[in-house]
Amino acid sequence: MAKKVLLATEKAFAKTARDEVVGILNQAGYEAVLLENYKDKAQLIAAVADADALIIRSDVVDKEVLAAAKSLKLVVRAGAGYDNIDCAAAKERGVAAKNTPGQNSNAVAELALGLMVFMARNRFNGKSGTELRGKRLGIHGIGAVGRLVAGIGKGFGMTVKAFDPFLNPEQIKDAGAEPVATLQDLYSGSDYLSLHVPANKDTKKSIGFALLNLMPRGACLVNTARAEVIDEAGLLEALEKRPDLRYASDVEPSAATAEAIQAKYAERAYWTPKKIGAQTEEANVNAGLAAARQIVAFFERGEKRFIVNP
Repeated sequence: MAKKVLLATEKAFAKTARDEVVGILNQAGYEAVLLENYKDKAQLIAAVADADALIIRSDVVDKEVLAAAKSLKLVVRAGAGYDNIDCAAAKERGVAAKNTPGQNSNAVAELALGLMVFMARNRFNGKSGTELRGKRLGIHGIGAVGRLVAGIGKGFGMTVKAFDPFLNPEQIKDAGAEPVATLQDLYSGSDYLSLHVPANKDTKKSIGFALLNLMPRGACLVNTARAEVIDEAGLLEALEKRPDLRYASDVEPSAATAEAIQAKYAERAYWTPKKIGAQTEEANVNAGLAAARQIVAFFERGEKRFIVNP
């Protein structure tokens, strides 16, 4: 019996990407089933019941979904972050979880710099703005996206520094940035701070008033990472006590925080309506194809690369 692969995408792939993904799976002899633009979790639970593998984007794969997936052996997140997968629960059920790191990195990096230009030009409101050239760009977490941000920032004529607790100074230099000793040094010396850290127990709510208040006058924090890493109470306090600070993101804050910002700080804060960092045709294709190829390699050759719950 052919293996069944479910593409469960609440935010569907671009048609070109979807068709190529299906083509790769069909060529391997697998049955590709589509669940696109669904509105209810119950639809995912029903569709995954007999799937051998699952491709998702921002879709949540929790204990309830995993319990319904009796045949599931592999779930692949078409993207770098995988906090939408309950990796521990998956491991308990013998389900491998993978991601596709690097496939949408350029899309996210370009958006980060685009948000900087947007904020530097006063959100294109017609008033005189500032330039990025000569400004100090700090990168918090210099992985695949951060490296590209560093390169693009240099193209704008910015000076680039970075902090990453998992890299030594030489590795940070190789990534295209000057290393700083502490996170406090990074924030205090950055006119623009680009945030590229995962959401985990160490980083959730780690970016708050203490760090933001260190930033220079007129500085801007750009968050294309995860909403959970921001201490929203601290962000509101910083915007209140520092009328020069700015915040731009492609992750929407909680409803209460969004309402408070819109009421008092709307001219200094902006977020895209949805998380759009990876929403380009190129990133869609890259991540989707990588996910499909990983599934084929996993079943046909036992390939374990990119498993995030070993």
